[in-house]
Amino acid sequence: MAKSKPREIVVVGSKLKDVIKEAGLRSDGQLIEAVSNKVHDLLAAAVERCKSNGRSTVRPYDL
Repeated sequence: MAKSKPREIVVVGSKLKDVIKEAGLRSDGQLIEAVSNKVHDLLAAAVERCKSNGRSTVRPYDL
């Protein structure tokens, strides 16, 4: 089975770390990639919902 292309990071790592730090915690080195992957999944679902409704603009309620 061929390896899939790695997903591009679409979140700001320093901002994620700031949120975690403000909570008094530390962040794991893989946290940024994991959050970015969740965002990719969320956006993919929103794109599909938008298309299935016959629109070409993804809107907040598609999330």
